[in-house]
Amino acid sequence: MYRADFVGRSRELEVLDSLWASPKAMLLILYGRRRVGKTRLLTHWLRRYPGQGLYWVAEPTSSLSQLRSFSQAIMSFMDPGADIPPEFTYASWELALRQLARHAQEKRVALFIDEVTYLIDVDPEFVGMLQKIWDHWLSDTNLMLVLSGSQMGIMRRHLLDYQAPLYGRATAQMQLQPLPYGATADFFPDYSAADRVALYAMWGGVPAYWERLNAGLSVMENLRQIILPAHSWMVDEARILLSDFITDMHNYVGILRAIADGRQTMGEISKRTGLASGKASFYLSVLRDTGFVTREVPVSHRDREDSRSGRYVVIDPYLRFFYRFISANQSRLALGQLQPLLEQIGDDLPRFIEINTWQELARDWLLLAAAHNTVPVAVDEVGSEWGGGQSMDVVGFSAGGDALVMGDCLWTDTPPGPEAVESLLRRATHALPRKDEDGDPTPVYFVAFSRAPWSADARDKAGQLLDAAALKNKKRWQPLGIRLLDLATVDRDLAQWSV
Repeated sequence: MYRADFVGRSRELEVLDSLWASPKAMLLILYGRRRVGKTRLLTHWLRRYPGQGLYWVAEPTSSLSQLRSFSQAIMSFMDPGADIPPEFTYASWELALRQLARHAQEKRVALFIDEVTYLIDVDPEFVGMLQKIWDHWLSDTNLMLVLSGSQMGIMRRHLLDYQAPLYGRATAQMQLQPLPYGATADFFPDYSAADRVALYAMWGGVPAYWERLNAGLSVMENLRQIILPAHSWMVDEARILLSDFITDMHNYVGILRAIADGRQTMGEISKRTGLASGKASFYLSVLRDTGFVTREVPVSHRDREDSRSGRYVVIDPYLRFFYRFISANQSRLALGQLQPLLEQIGDDLPRFIEINTWQELARDWLLLAAAHNTVPVAVDEVGSEWGGGQSMDVVGFSAGGDALVMGDCLWTDTPPGPEAVESLLRRATHALPRKDEDGDPTPVYFVAFSRAPWSADARDKAGQLLDAAALKNKKRWQPLGIRLLDLATVDRDLAQWSV
């Protein structure tokens, strides 16, 4: 079964190419969550320049062992034919890097140090030493140095924060994000669009997760194989991801389960976990620092961080799926009750996709569509609107204008009819921010996203329904048009725009 060897990352490769093309010393700090593809990006880029770059990965071992490993790698790189004694090592990191500086005086050289946090773990003075060597030696060479790491807390404290020794030295910083949904088309060309959305809902855009899947099996069969006790990496992965930030996970896991299960307000989380609001607030602040959880507010409250309408969301797809379906059912898995759990997941998955992944893909589509001038509103931010018993899944707006895009998301096998269009227009009217009586109506463009193709009746009547609703609400909003999109269209566009 075909599977792409390396997909996406065109922008990241352009950054590396730009740094390499410079005649000056370049320092890039590359960071991102585990498994996101930092190593694959660096090694893939290096294949373009054989013999001109060295990739070396630190390991969780002693400082002396790491220095020996690095010393021998440097010697092998500078003198490929040399017979290097197995015990050879430079006396210090400073000597090793100064030797590399001499080698990089007359030729362009790339040095990629991956998992640099393992070095910092055993030798906290390493970064200070590197800053000294960079200032006095490396910055005057033809070296392109990349420091890469996954332990986000250590990366921030020692390399990214204002107080970090290397602050201000880095030419560029790059946080490697998961691959966008559009990349699934290249990686899993034999899956349907609906299958790839389900896959993305479970594992997000993490390449290392995709590589564990068998494209010859269905998505649900892949899930069955992965959660078998003999292959329980999916269970271990959540703990490993959080361990970069958290040591005592008990209360954090309870909060993540609550949010993933739809308890998103502070009150709901406190009630579900039994934690006082003050305690829950502290744990939530830590989870927000990890980047796996965020607090959203309605678009109409976007300038009010303290809005009481805020809700917490697990934004990492893998963790969201794990804590919604797998975490609380580990005892069932241990007892071999796999099939009932899979049936439960199969029953609940459409709704889970509709309120999570499908809405996120719709918002991604809107941002990219605006960038490609395919919607009549200059959208540079997207969000949602809720409150007063009404909600709007997708709201797009620009910082400098009053025009909005408002949209709805449906994930059903049945083609939606005109009633879905009427529901969108009615709820959009209630969701619009109130204006003064003398204020001009808000220009609004409407979009509706459906898994299934829209019925012919819905397409025929959409314009008429829009005109009728606009006439009824002419003091509230002014129509800019309406567009009905299905999964096939969104899938095609995201694949084209995500290159």
